[in-house]
Amino acid sequence: MNHIRNFCIIAHIDHGKSTLADRLLEYTGAVSDREKQDQLLDNMDLERERGITIKSHAIQMNFSFEDTAFVLNLIDTPGHVDFSYEVSRSIAACEGALLVVDAAQNIQAQTISNLYLALENGLEIIPVLNKIDLPSASPQEVTDDIVDLLGCIEEDVIPASAKTGEGIGKILEAIVKRVPCPKGDKEKPLQALVFDSVYNPFRGIETYFRIINGSIKKNQKIKFVATGKSYDADEVGTLNLKQTKKPEIFAGDVGYLITGIKEAKEVKVGDTIADATDTSASAIEGFEDVKPMVFAGIYPVDTEDYEELRGAMEKLQLNDASLVFIPESSAALGFGFRCGFLGMLHMEIVQERLEREFGMTVITTVPNVSYFAYTKKTPETAMLVNNPSDLPEPSKIDRVEEPYISASIITKADFVGNVMSLCIEKRGLVKNQTYLTTTRVELVFEMPLAEIVFDFYDRLKTVSKGYASFDYSPIGMRPSKLVRVDILLNSRAVDALSALIHADNAYFVGKKMCEKLKELIPRQQFDVPIQAAIGAKIISRETIKALRKDVTAKCYGGDITRKRKLLEKQKKGKKRMRQVGNVEIPQEAFMAVLKLND
Repeated sequence: MNHIRNFCIIAHIDHGKSTLADRLLEYTGAVSDREKQDQLLDNMDLERERGITIKSHAIQMNFSFEDTAFVLNLIDTPGHVDFSYEVSRSIAACEGALLVVDAAQNIQAQTISNLYLALENGLEIIPVLNKIDLPSASPQEVTDDIVDLLGCIEEDVIPASAKTGEGIGKILEAIVKRVPCPKGDKEKPLQALVFDSVYNPFRGIETYFRIINGSIKKNQKIKFVATGKSYDADEVGTLNLKQTKKPEIFAGDVGYLITGIKEAKEVKVGDTIADATDTSASAIEGFEDVKPMVFAGIYPVDTEDYEELRGAMEKLQLNDASLVFIPESSAALGFGFRCGFLGMLHMEIVQERLEREFGMTVITTVPNVSYFAYTKKTPETAMLVNNPSDLPEPSKIDRVEEPYISASIITKADFVGNVMSLCIEKRGLVKNQTYLTTTRVELVFEMPLAEIVFDFYDRLKTVSKGYASFDYSPIGMRPSKLVRVDILLNSRAVDALSALIHADNAYFVGKKMCEKLKELIPRQQFDVPIQAAIGAKIISRETIKALRKDVTAKCYGGDITRKRKLLEKQKKGKKRMRQVGNVEIPQEAFMAVLKLND
């Protein structure tokens, strides 16, 4: 155990985590020349296309230092705020972290939040100054900032370039010297922490774990403490580039386990693996359950695929523990699921993974956050509202509370005015303004979570010319003046288009939604009124004009009454069609509601 080091890489988006991981693997010979490729650990097509890390990836390397062979377990982590749950799980399986900072972009919001996460877990931090080969890099200035942030000495900061490979040897030496070896006792009964799992269609569920105490052998009878179910360990091994089978893995190491489990419900991330004969086995402190921030309905395009969609969601949940879902039904879309996500990017990724990995075509409804509603009958009891259509009638409501967040934005001093006006437009309150250096400012706002769900991040990047970085944490529920805006098509409410909006913006948003839907819904044989309503009060209306067939084409000359008779007959037919007619809503209409500011 003295020769094992478990560490992860944490940093802001695009500060070079995955590239640094590539160089470390190359330097230690964990990959052969033939297997080399950029962002080697990002093995999902989606990660490569978007150039971001979505999943944490674990891999083992061997490194010899001063004639001693060390085993290094590296876990590469995502940088996006939507995947911070992945980061927290990786941190729980490590003793040390490489904190990577871009020498051109300096310390950003996500750098600080991931750093605090690592410090809370008592990890040893090794600061790495990356991208020193860039012409725009200012190594000395950034080094001073890192020293201020961590309270370390200048010699502790390792200058490196993941692109050219400079400083990689020093980083590996620092890991061996500064990261503590795992604590634990291999003589004690088995205790292992599950930090990830993947569904493999050929081998069942693969469980990734970190052994805290004891050891795990091939064919040993093991049990999961949370579910209490026992299995045989058909195969155990370590996570090299390819999985490597081992007869036994000991305390302190990271490995994988295959037991032939087929049911997704039976493996829970954060669970403890113990020996099946150990009756006194206790669970290790796992991770707290994740709290979703954004909710949306996911429905199959064809209602018959409902069960298939359930299976796909369960398999996806194995690999992405921050996805939460419960069944629900909608009058407009049939049966589906109400899903909780950590943010809009997370929602997009889940939708794309369902389409690519499981071949499911789905419709996603308008995302929203969860609210607390208090009725006049029971003003003390909070009613959780995840779906706007569950909100009681306006006359019965006493008050509505919505979740607030504390947002930290780091930007260049030139853009402070733009950022402030954007946040105030989104109902934000300025709480603090700190100059980190003469050119960089940290702004702290308190604002409603609902306002940042849709386009806030994109607009923040636009007003700050790409310089601002953003991070947030929830601070609880606060009373707000919210109303439900319903959309009526042909006098029927479409529950999937309802939205909870602040009373001051309700008229503007209702009008915009009607205009947007008028462009997107195809014309019918009859007039289709689109109305926005609050309760029984209509606040806006647009009409999609009917397609008209020229029924008078065959009349020429003669009496005008013949033409009138034909037009009257057409009018009656249209009226009847309108009573029975259904209006199909295209998928673009659901998504367009989000992009009202475009």
